[in-house]
Amino acid sequence: MSKLQQYITSATKPATSHSKSVSFVLVMALSLLLLAAAYCGYRFRALSYKQKRIKEDYSLSNNITFGIFSVDRWGDKISAVVDRRVKGFKLNKTQKADMQQEVETQLHQMVNKAVAEVTRPQKGLGAKLKKLAFNTFVDVKEIHALVPSFSRTIVNKITSPKSIKKLKSIAKGKLDELEAQTYDRSDGTISSLERSIYRKYQVENAAAFNKLTDAKLKRIKGLSYNYAIGMTACIAIALLLWLTLRRKVDLEVPLFIISLLFAFILLAVGVSSPIIEVDARISTLQFALLGEKLVFNNQVLFFQSKSILGIIGTLIEQPKPDAVLVGVLLLLFVVILPLLRLVARGLQASCSELLGNSKFVRFLAFDLGKWDMADVMVVGIAMTYIGLNGILKSQLSGLNIKSETLNVVTANNSALQLGFFIFVAYVAYNIILSSILKRIDEQNGPCN
Repeated sequence: MSKLQQYITSATKPATSHSKSVSFVLVMALSLLLLAAAYCGYRFRALSYKQKRIKEDYSLSNNITFGIFSVDRWGDKISAVVDRRVKGFKLNKTQKADMQQEVETQLHQMVNKAVAEVTRPQKGLGAKLKKLAFNTFVDVKEIHALVPSFSRTIVNKITSPKSIKKLKSIAKGKLDELEAQTYDRSDGTISSLERSIYRKYQVENAAAFNKLTDAKLKRIKGLSYNYAIGMTACIAIALLLWLTLRRKVDLEVPLFIISLLFAFILLAVGVSSPIIEVDARISTLQFALLGEKLVFNNQVLFFQSKSILGIIGTLIEQPKPDAVLVGVLLLLFVVILPLLRLVARGLQASCSELLGNSKFVRFLAFDLGKWDMADVMVVGIAMTYIGLNGILKSQLSGLNIKSETLNVVTANNSALQLGFFIFVAYVAYNIILSSILKRIDEQNGPCN
């Protein structure tokens, strides 16, 4: 007779109503906790992927390829600066005086050059007569005296509102012509991509999109923390019940079976939720031009968010055999084997008549723990994050520039995600379950 059957039999024997009530309430309470943990895990995973999709859209919209590396974007910003300068072009009194002085200088030079040309030694009779007439009737000093009034008239004409408007129109036309000749053929792709993303989030421009995504991500982060805490709290309560009722032998099997279901929830959520996020970006780039600053903000250099299953899938999809082999091994030792061990532990604890006394089941439940690589995966992910984070910080620090004309500030937003800590919780919980199963096995002996 299996231990589960013994429990059912003992439960059907005459017993006090108080004992039956306690057992029923306990099983119902654990069942409710299990349902609550499953719901929290489901919502946590859904929010994790929602956060991932929003961040992917954000990184695509703010990608450096469509920002700093786009000639069209630079052209738009430079054109805006030059256009503002052209439209706001005005001459103050000092500038007008300087212009008049320059015009006077040029006119005096022109008069001197003309006089020198006429008064130079002549050979022909006609030329000599022209020189004689010029010396007789023209007073060079009078011409020079008229230069200031001529200069003033010229400057007033040039700086009149009509002339300034015409000059602005010419400059704007040349600017538009230059802008039309300078492009990298990405503007249509950028516009189409932006329209698609903005339509998805029902916003009109980049500023509204960034503001909306920031608010959404902040809200999702808070909810994710709540669901993660709720899930782990349910499991912690279940463990406290173990401590409280550890001497009630007749409750060990149902308690352990429900505990295995808690472990399955942790494992499923841990391997399917994003565990690590790599986010490298140029947070600010400022370039001084014509007294103004061209600014690019939050230019994403690289973004990836992966779960354990996502990492395994990426490895298996690689064309290299060694990468495929690593992916298959991870799938076997981090996902499949832990699942098989949970099932084997349930069979072993309940002493199922079909497989409970099987040496293979006992081998899976007890002896195959050294091949369960979930704990090794935790260490590997942590070490990978530490190494990758250090490399990113080192490389990004080389891009930081601060000068009068150029200011570049980088940011490394890479981080371990909550999915990693859920997986860590599974590993820790799995160790506790192993200890509990050994105690049950030592107490009750092999299945008969």
